[in-house]
Amino acid sequence: MDTLTRIRAFIDVVEAEGFSAAARKTGRSKALLSKYVRELEDELGALLLNRTTRQFSMTEAGHTYYRTAADILKEIDNLADLVRENNADLKGKLKVTLPRTFIDAEIGQSLIDFAKENPDLSLEIVAEDRFVDLIEEGFDLGIRITKLDDSAMIARKISDFRVYACATPEFVAKHAPLVHPSELSRIPFLIDTNSRSHNSLRFIETDGSTLTVNVSGPLEVNSPQATLRAARAGLGVAMIPDFIARPYIVSGELVSLFDDYIAKDRGIYAVYPHRRYLPAKVRAFVDYLHAWFKRNG
Repeated sequence: MDTLTRIRAFIDVVEAEGFSAAARKTGRSKALLSKYVRELEDELGALLLNRTTRQFSMTEAGHTYYRTAADILKEIDNLADLVRENNADLKGKLKVTLPRTFIDAEIGQSLIDFAKENPDLSLEIVAEDRFVDLIEEGFDLGIRITKLDDSAMIARKISDFRVYACATPEFVAKHAPLVHPSELSRIPFLIDTNSRSHNSLRFIETDGSTLTVNVSGPLEVNSPQATLRAARAGLGVAMIPDFIARPYIVSGELVSLFDDYIAKDRGIYAVYPHRRYLPAKVRAFVDYLHAWFKRNG
């Protein structure tokens, strides 16, 4: 029995969190998986898993081995993907992490369209707003809406992105004049806590210098959709992503403030771990999103 088979058995057991669950998932017997893992341990001369009748856990050596072995196996699978002649014939599973805002907005349709055009590829989408470690948590790629400065990741910009400082016309009239971003410090502001800066906003002055404005207000929530609803209710000014705010600005329900002072250095990026061989399914997914945004921008 080759080492790769033993390694795959070990990873299957770890990811399923037990021999019985791994047996059900892989279609192999529990005894066979146990045999493969034991042979791998004998080959390495180290105990990888603690086995009891009720508990399952990895040893320190097991943790170390799993992290590297999982990455090596992914490289091997990626290489097989790379040499396929027809990248349109995509199979397997693609695990993607992205912000809830993305999937809940109209641009989330891009994911549905991709899944519809690639029925043999299983698309697993995990929507959450926390910062996800792609490698540690086993994601193929992530979608991030940000000013990208993580050099440890490979990134491709799939669309431009900006935010608007929005409020109702009635709110603006009540607090007029509003001609400079510094005035936000004296009026109610609706804070989306997903932003890294939270209550400290960055603007660009006309001379190119950076202006920081501290804000506060009646609502702090980790949801741009909630800040949008609060802004529409006249509770204050909110920084809202363009793909959410634009329809309300066009209709006149909201007005945008300080457009000339808002930095335009953000984007929607596809990011993935720095690996030598990029899987065909990842490349196809990123290409599709880039083309989708170009058509629907």
